[in-house]
Amino acid sequence: MELNGVAATVEQVKALALTNYGHFTSMLVEDGGVRGLSLHLRRLACDSRELFGADLDTERVRQHVRHALAGVARPVTARVTVYDPALDLGTIGHDAEPKVLVTIRGAARAEPAPWRLRIASYRRELPAVKHTGLFAAMHYRRQAQREGFDDVLFVNPDGTITEIATSNIGFIRAGHVVWPRAEWLAGITMTLINQSFGESTSTEPLTLADLPSMDAAFATNAATGIRALASVEGVSWPTEHRVLRQLRAAYEAQPAEAV
Repeated sequence: MELNGVAATVEQVKALALTNYGHFTSMLVEDGGVRGLSLHLRRLACDSRELFGADLDTERVRQHVRHALAGVARPVTARVTVYDPALDLGTIGHDAEPKVLVTIRGAARAEPAPWRLRIASYRRELPAVKHTGLFAAMHYRRQAQREGFDDVLFVNPDGTITEIATSNIGFIRAGHVVWPRAEWLAGITMTLINQSFGESTSTEPLTLADLPSMDAAFATNAATGIRALASVEGVSWPTEHRVLRQLRAAYEAQPAEAV
């Protein structure tokens, strides 16, 4: 765990526990490369301007990630968290000097197991920002898992589908990919799929009543790629589908950018 390229101290990281104001991105690193690295860096720069009113030197971010990865040969998930350790609950309005925290954990490369989702009515604060405020999402995920599900699907109060706790959700209908049209976090894997499939993707306002008309469903996340969905409560789908295989192949074929 390194902060601006140096081993982080407890004093420096405690702001994440006590104040928890910041943003992050997580990326799968294999052989020193990341699919969609430029998109991850762009996200970090945009979110820094939104949360801190400060520009972020993305080339310095790459240097910090490279430093943290030195000597690591296996596939890992690198999380880059941007926050200011000097800000606390009473000084949150002060000018910020965001720092870059890089943490690394192992990454499983087996095809992810299909998920079964529970439904919850919830809308994340600042849904377009990948911020560190994960309490509610983790609360609903915990409830879902305690009830025997794998994760949670969020719907707005008006019933429109948005996203999974820390993933995007997509559907397959008549050979096309359909994303919900709503306020959600546009994931990197989701963006790469759209770049690959072009006119074969679309967004629509979707409700739970639309689920039975879908041929298959999947979740996307930078750490796990594309995961088949087995069900959303009472609606089930096959976890093997021609378009799912095409999506996985297209994602795996995306060229990695060197960190």
